[in-house]
Amino acid sequence: MLWKTTRFDIDLSQPKVMGIVNVTPDSFSDGGQHADSASALRHAEQLLAEGADILDIGGESTRPGSPAVPLRQELDRVLPVVREAARWRVPISVDTYKPEVMAAVLELQADIINDIWGLRQTAAQGGGPDASEVVRRHPTCGICLMHMHRDPQTMQTEPMQGDVVQQVQTFLTQAARTLEQQGVQKNRIVLDPGIGFGKTVAQNLTLLARQAELLAAGYPLLLGWSRKSTLGAVLADASGQPAPPLARVQASVAAALLAVERGARVVRVHDVKATVEALQVWKSARAADNATGARRVAGAATAAIAAAATPAAQRHGA
Repeated sequence: MLWKTTRFDIDLSQPKVMGIVNVTPDSFSDGGQHADSASALRHAEQLLAEGADILDIGGESTRPGSPAVPLRQELDRVLPVVREAARWRVPISVDTYKPEVMAAVLELQADIINDIWGLRQTAAQGGGPDASEVVRRHPTCGICLMHMHRDPQTMQTEPMQGDVVQQVQTFLTQAARTLEQQGVQKNRIVLDPGIGFGKTVAQNLTLLARQAELLAAGYPLLLGWSRKSTLGAVLADASGQPAPPLARVQASVAAALLAVERGARVVRVHDVKATVEALQVWKSARAADNATGARRVAGAATAAIAAAATPAAQRHGA
């Protein structure tokens, strides 16, 4: 299974770790730590050294209640980082929903557009192409379509109702198939159910429990559980106080592993080193399990051949 992107065909036969590079002052988990280009690039280099397969660069926080960032400000944050990172020969994803930002980063050879709005946005400046048209004009870029209920300002004040899995699956499948009908190749598309984006704690956990259902349409899944508020709620203390983001690292790794176990091909994470090491253990255990299974099959086959070669009278004790 390959994810076709601008410069790379990313092999998804093994799960990939996407490292988060927030060039923002207000992200929910690490806002302000990498808010300028130089510190963001140092952080990106560190994530690669820790084993990240893909870098995901974003210039606007989409935490619940966050205000929209003006176009010029997002461009000023993101473009210098993308321009330099694109020289590193590693897949570069850009987390944006603005068509103008998409067009600008794709001109710099960004590989993937990661859009929380699922390519539903039109250009802020009249007359420009909408988001779906931008990616159609760049016929090799990778695309991640995410499900979000409402918008960042209101998604948690009025969360979803009803069967969350069915609604997410319907939205994502329709969005992907619409792109295909417009000429986008299926192998460019990855889907993200949008953990935390307008869903309750119970709904997010349901998406994990029933994640296999989201694979039915045949698109790879990207999951972003890293440090999400649902994990904070699960880890709440006796008084009901949620665990803060930096206390959710182990839970984030556990959620990433569960997502991979249930079929996710990409996990988007803050804590790259811990996630990569956990996946190494998971892969080693699977390899050992496969080897054990192969030995059992070989042993059964040998026994069957021996039985077939034994005369019938001898087998029956005659």
